[in-house]
Amino acid sequence: MSLSRIQIGLCAGRLVRPALVFASLALAPTLAVTPASAQPAWNQGTSGSLFFRPGSQGAAAELIRLAVTAQADGLDPRRYRSRDLPRLVRAAESGNPQAIARADRALTELFVRYAQDLRRAPNVGIIYVDNELRPQAPSAAALLASAAAAPDLAAYMRDMGWMHPYYAQLRRQLTDARLDPATRALVSKNMVRVRSLPANGRYVMVNVAAQRLFMVENNQTVDMMRVVVGKPVYPTPMMAALIRYTSLRPYWNVPSDLAAERIVPNVIKGGTPYLRAKGYQVLSDWSDKARVINPASIDWQAVAAGRKEVRLRQLPGPANSMGDMKFMFPNAQGIYLHDTPQDELFNEAARLFSGGCVRLEAAHRLATWLYGKPLRAKGAAPEQKVPMAKPVPVYLTYLTAVPSGTELAIYEDIYKKDAVAPARRRLAAR
Repeated sequence: MSLSRIQIGLCAGRLVRPALVFASLALAPTLAVTPASAQPAWNQGTSGSLFFRPGSQGAAAELIRLAVTAQADGLDPRRYRSRDLPRLVRAAESGNPQAIARADRALTELFVRYAQDLRRAPNVGIIYVDNELRPQAPSAAALLASAAAAPDLAAYMRDMGWMHPYYAQLRRQLTDARLDPATRALVSKNMVRVRSLPANGRYVMVNVAAQRLFMVENNQTVDMMRVVVGKPVYPTPMMAALIRYTSLRPYWNVPSDLAAERIVPNVIKGGTPYLRAKGYQVLSDWSDKARVINPASIDWQAVAAGRKEVRLRQLPGPANSMGDMKFMFPNAQGIYLHDTPQDELFNEAARLFSGGCVRLEAAHRLATWLYGKPLRAKGAAPEQKVPMAKPVPVYLTYLTAVPSGTELAIYEDIYKKDAVAPARRRLAAR
């Protein structure tokens, strides 16, 4: 894995936060922004409004800036343009209740339309295993309640509090005129992927491009770890699902292609004792009622040549490729998170070794976070299922550009999903 950081606005060796683009305001009449130190007339007796209540100063300007630069979101700014809006806002500053009501209504309608458009599910190839995790346009009531609860409405608009925290940070990078075109295109691609992530809540996020897992609560990363993801030939898919249970002392049911690639050559070389030494069983078929059969009954040369498939299952134990546990979010692709005995792989810079599933650096730590207590197997029985009282979402995403403080962290496009590569890079250790 390689990582670089794009530095935007270097000033005396430190990064300057990119400024919001004001040039786009030429699309509409100029909006005067009242200084924070002032106490305008509308800031008194307007608790019933959203944009003109105490603590909302500057929020209207922030929303209008977002709307007129909506092209940065892949949206048509004309859908949000209102020639009358700046005039209505200026009229509201007089303190006239009717003017305040008209301006507030126009701003709330603009906010709802814009926020709903952004929260709709993007078309970037994400598999929504559990449909409730598919982004949905929130109701107007939900959006307005969220905005009304914000202690600083201007900050809520500036940080786009209805989106995942990455989104507004990437958007600010995108609107900086000093960003080169290739990196701008890369940031835009990643902004669309970020739209599939939640704005808040408790969830697991795996950034496959960064080969890292994050445990998130209320927009804060509370823990993280390195992971192993799929080889380019077996890419880990983008996916949103609910972790429903953990299996302790799991079997490893070896996919047929991996069996032919990794195990069968060793059987041909060392004979069937290799299977016994490594804890593998041969099963009759892939059904739930499959029975264990004699490995001598299999034509291993035919399996190696691809003329026949074989089902192999590895028993629980120290050599088992699943380690002590696997976290299940049942899906047709057969993807899950799991422990591994191969700890040495986490020291590699590029951790692309799996057949698509995600191997965890610290599975027991994730289990403790998910369940609020350590998980321990009871006895030697295989596949001990531990249900989750409340399923936790997991998002397998692919972000090759993410905010990192005031910098932009760029990860290698391991699966070649990005059509462009940034032109300017500064290598940084990771």
